[in-house]
Amino acid sequence: MRLTGTEIRICGKVQGVGLRPFVWQLACQLGLRGCVFNDGAGVIIRLAGSATALLAKLKADCPPLARIDSVETRPWTWRQTPADFRIIETDRSAMTTHIAPDAATCPDCLREINDPNDRRYRYPFNNCTHCGPRLTIIRAMPYDRPATAMNDFPLCANCAREYRNPADRRFHAQPVACPHCGPQIRWRDADGRYAEREAALQAAATALCCGLIVAIKGLGGFHLACDATCEAAVQRLRLRKHRLTKPLAVMLPDTGALSAPVAALLSTPAAPIVLEEKRRLPALCAGIAPGLNQVGVMLPSTPLHHLLIQATGRPLVMTSGNASGRPPALDNDEALADLAGIADGWLIHNRPVLQRMDDSVLQRDGRIVRRARGFVPDALALPPDFLPAPPTLCVGADQKNTLCLLRGRHAVLSQHLGDLNDEAALAQWRQTRNRLCALYDFQPHQAVADAHPGYLSVRLAQESGLPIMRVQHHHAHAAACLAEHGWPSGNGPVIALILDGTGWGDGRLWGGECLKVDYRHYQHLGGLPAVALPGGEQAIRQPWRNLLAQLHAWVPGWQQLPEASGLLTQPWQPLLNACERGINSPLASSCGRLFDAIAAALGCAPAQLSYEGEAACLLQALAERSGPVAHPVTLALCDGKLDLAGFWHQWLNWRAEPGARAWAFHDALARGLAQLARYHARRCALDTVVCTGGVMHNSLLRLRLARWLGDLRCLFPAQLPAGDGAIAFGQAVIAAAHFSLLQDKS
Repeated sequence: MRLTGTEIRICGKVQGVGLRPFVWQLACQLGLRGCVFNDGAGVIIRLAGSATALLAKLKADCPPLARIDSVETRPWTWRQTPADFRIIETDRSAMTTHIAPDAATCPDCLREINDPNDRRYRYPFNNCTHCGPRLTIIRAMPYDRPATAMNDFPLCANCAREYRNPADRRFHAQPVACPHCGPQIRWRDADGRYAEREAALQAAATALCCGLIVAIKGLGGFHLACDATCEAAVQRLRLRKHRLTKPLAVMLPDTGALSAPVAALLSTPAAPIVLEEKRRLPALCAGIAPGLNQVGVMLPSTPLHHLLIQATGRPLVMTSGNASGRPPALDNDEALADLAGIADGWLIHNRPVLQRMDDSVLQRDGRIVRRARGFVPDALALPPDFLPAPPTLCVGADQKNTLCLLRGRHAVLSQHLGDLNDEAALAQWRQTRNRLCALYDFQPHQAVADAHPGYLSVRLAQESGLPIMRVQHHHAHAAACLAEHGWPSGNGPVIALILDGTGWGDGRLWGGECLKVDYRHYQHLGGLPAVALPGGEQAIRQPWRNLLAQLHAWVPGWQQLPEASGLLTQPWQPLLNACERGINSPLASSCGRLFDAIAAALGCAPAQLSYEGEAACLLQALAERSGPVAHPVTLALCDGKLDLAGFWHQWLNWRAEPGARAWAFHDALARGLAQLARYHARRCALDTVVCTGGVMHNSLLRLRLARWLGDLRCLFPAQLPAGDGAIAFGQAVIAAAHFSLLQDKS
């Protein structure tokens, strides 16, 4: 007897998040008959009869890690009436569904590892459907245990019973394990001594409490840890890692001292690093974030980290586990080799890490600075009026690289991969590309790369052998921000302020631009005047070179200024001769280099930077410590152009405290750029301004820009980085827009 029923297709982040057992429980409660299963596109539910009641409950309350993007229903005819409701085996068809990111330890699993009566008491790999590793252990899709790093750990009878029981929260939790059948930790010190299991944990905790440096294998690679309250330990770590001043992230035992917004962000399943005011954490030593007002804090995100911080009872530095110039180590042998001479001991385990995954970083207001663990590989939707795009590989930028897979109406942006500055980084890029393409059964038809003629990422696109589309750097910045806000293509163009270090413009380097953009086109309207970069790449690392170039360009007789005293000790005359002759001194309208020049003038920037953006970060911190001040400094708009000569004259002649002058610079720059945007918005009859580029991570500048742009609609990045971490997504959006245009014409 045939029976007409209903088939429901659910798409989104719906596999590996407990959706099938949740549906099973709902169906049993409602007395429904049928089945539920995974396929390559998501989850399919087949019911005998109406789906109305189940859909209502499903939309009202679904598992915490799930995200339902769409629900489609259609009639389904049963060949035989089902007797009950069942979860059936996965349909292994082509993969189009979304993969869930790794998720921090849930409250239930945390309670178990602290319960002496629980069989997973003090087990460092406890997890369930609502938490634990996902992308970092996946080999293939659909997401089933044989296709993960857990395939090497056969389930014991108790774990198998939980795994097969739809009523258990570990039903089909692929990393499920216990002390009898799962991965185990091991300790090794620099002298080759070993310890296992609980003894390994205690050895690591003792080493940390004694001021030693410990390499810890986590979900996405290794961290280097030390006591964050011990100045000697922190300085030892800095010296060994050659990380002299770059801020270090700190793992806290709890959120007790933190502001409510930061505590809320830390407590999400993503468990990111969040920037918090340093004054709230007086126990941290001065060497954690020298010269800055904020420090990156995180909570334990795995049972291993929970147990370790409970055993030490103190905040711990958790910084990337890599030797200088190399990507973080992934496997035990690599860590033992690369981190010899840095670590005093290694807390390792035998579960493979298949995907490197850095910690995500958020600002206090939730804006993403670095998008990685906890957010990747969540798919990003294209704007609503885009047509489905063909498979396209977007290779991103050379710094803060991410890559992006575009297909249909979604794009998958990879985790932060860092700077493509050596063969190890390039090899890791290729590995990530290959893994993501394999997981998504992704076969690109074309590649998209930056327009810069010298980018290494362009070489990666050329390796693919695919047709290559080139996209201008700042256009990609603007498109990524527009798409993040769901700006429909039909809404037309906007004004865009794109502020960064440098990116290839129309024949020269840009970095402080005002554009008119839509998804397919850009028009340069103006921006900061171009100034030489004395010594080329050296100017990015030595802020004083940018002060020299700015003063030479705009301030006659600059040698008499007190701000120039430091320049006179440098080889300034040969550099200026080279600039005048155009030797290794390209012109760039760079906002980032203007920040460097101001920081050098105020004496808050080192002669040689130890990390990218250091001068700008120190300048922002100096300005914030001063707070708002009345000042006479302007960056005036003259005949549609910004007047840097007038700005420097006013700023240099205002003899105020360094903090006040730093704040005045931020305010004057924001006001001048806002005037520029308003001027062109009026001329173009537009009312929306996109503000993006790496400089927009500066929260003070962002606030002043929003203030001076007033009643214009302002779009700032939030769920994607303002910097180059979003370039690959911007490339994808532009490629999809051009495809939509071609389809419209056909």
